Amino acid sequence: MRRILFLSLSAAAVLFAVAAVAGVGRPDPASGAAAQAQPSVVTTTGHGDVTAVPDEAVVSAGVNTHAATAAAALAQNAQTMQQVIAALKNAGGSDLQTQEVSLDPQTDDQGAVTGYVAQDTVSAKARIADAGALIDAAVGAGANTVDGPTLDVSDSDALYRSALQKAMADARAKAQALAQAGGFTVGPVYSVTEGSQAPPPVVYSAATASGAASTPVEPGTQDVTADVTVSFQIR
Repeated sequence: MRRILFLSLSAAAVLFAVAAVAGVGRPDPASGAAAQAQPSVVTTTGHGDVTAVPDEAVVSAGVNTHAATAAAALAQNAQTMQQVIAALKNAGGSDLQTQEVSLDPQTDDQGAVTGYVAQDTVSAKARIADAGALIDAAVGAGANTVDGPTLDVSDSDALYRSALQKAMADARAKAQALAQAGGFTVGPVYSVTEGSQAPPPVVYSAATASGAASTPVEPGTQDVTADVTVSFQIR
């Protein structure tokens, strides 16, 4: 019995020694991404803008109708609104889209309903040159509310790409200035982050047309801007 017990203890000691050696092992090899040294970089921000003249306008025209009953308010409003829509199309308006249809009761000081007001608004797009005539046509057909026009440029995507190119050139020029001061050389682009801010729409406050003169609309100018953050490798 003692011999068997001694052999069992010896075997356990051998297994423990093997496990200890196996636990030491060699360190795990570093991954390729971690082993590769990160390049030295300089990071700058660039800004670019392109000035353009708006060439399209969006006008919103509405009809506000008061009547004693809800049905009468809606019916009268719909009849006048059909005339406004037809006038907008005849004046060169495109992409017509309903913006609002509403019906609300009117009450007196005691809260009793005294009538109803129906509101319908539609927007239409046109060239800048036709924006004044679009407003005049809507008012002439019965519209009694006008918003806009909101002015925009039709080729904004192409203009934005041009602004991006200017922003990249601006970022590199800043990096070159830092390199001259810091005594290093600017290399290829390491990373780029795009960031932009949409230009605010140009809104022209148009008064109700009167007389024979067409409502004037001046396009002015609009800036399309782009911003980038660029990291350049340095040597």
